[in-house]
Amino acid sequence: MSTISIIGSGNMATAIGTRAGKHGHTVEILGRNTAKAQALADQIGNGATVGTFGARPAGDIVIVAVQYTGVVDAVANFGDALAGKILVDISNPFNADASGLVSASSAAQEIAAAAPGSAHVVKALNTIFGHVLAKGTPLDAFIAGDSAEAKSAVAAFLESLELRTLDAGGLQAAPLLESAGLLLMGLARNGAGFEIALGAEVR
Repeated sequence: MSTISIIGSGNMATAIGTRAGKHGHTVEILGRNTAKAQALADQIGNGATVGTFGARPAGDIVIVAVQYTGVVDAVANFGDALAGKILVDISNPFNADASGLVSASSAAQEIAAAAPGSAHVVKALNTIFGHVLAKGTPLDAFIAGDSAEAKSAVAAFLESLELRTLDAGGLQAAPLLESAGLLLMGLARNGAGFEIALGAEVR
């Protein structure tokens, strides 16, 4: 398979990294806290490694698995080390109580503005709860991005994890996916429960 780099060591990094490791990918964890990153790599197993935060990631696909408030700072910290990479933004720009969105554009578009010009941002995985993703069951994964080649690479990766990829369009569709993340949160809190996942019926 391939090497996948993940910036972050929280719940979503754990869910994505574990699922990727189980499906034959080599996972590289990049975190500010080296001890926490090492603990996650050890938990993932399957040859997972720890890279140096801010250094060039080993994977062509780099998943930015940090909360919205830290995504732009994390990308800016890596700077030109992300040149030519595919950056997968999984964040939702929720307000403090997750009842609304705070970004005037989208987290993905803010990342694209902060990243090197040769990097390609793809929005993905923001409509799946980490604990649901961790179950390993087939799910629908919505993506958006301006580079067809980058989206194809991300789709191939996601499909290798038994996720059906559905393309929502260019990066201008990222706000729609972030609104879908807000919808998921609203449904979960108002009766549907937190074991749900959004999907689309394709006839």
